[in-house]
Amino acid sequence: MEDLCEALDRVFHQGQPRETYNIGGNCEIQNLALVALLCNLMDELVPNLPVSPARQLITFVADCPGHDRRYAIDTTKVQRDLGWAAKTLFREGLQ
Repeated sequence: MEDLCEALDRVFHQGQPRETYNIGGNCEIQNLALVALLCNLMDELVPNLPVSPARQLITFVADCPGHDRRYAIDTTKVQRDLGWAAKTLFREGLQ
């Protein structure tokens, strides 16, 4: 959360009006891998869940054609123009 607050502060004070700045953690990950990571964290942080392991809760549904398998944000502009980059590792931030 601190990374996000710092980035927003930097954009507010140093960014150019009407410009768009992508803020992200520079951690490209496939959607299913992210869900698995979240399930593992739930197992670690909340060991008494009614369903264990949490991965048992993953349900696959019929997908629409062209559905994204991943999402990626290019943070080059905010890094280059405003000197901002995330300091927190992705997994630490999720915890």
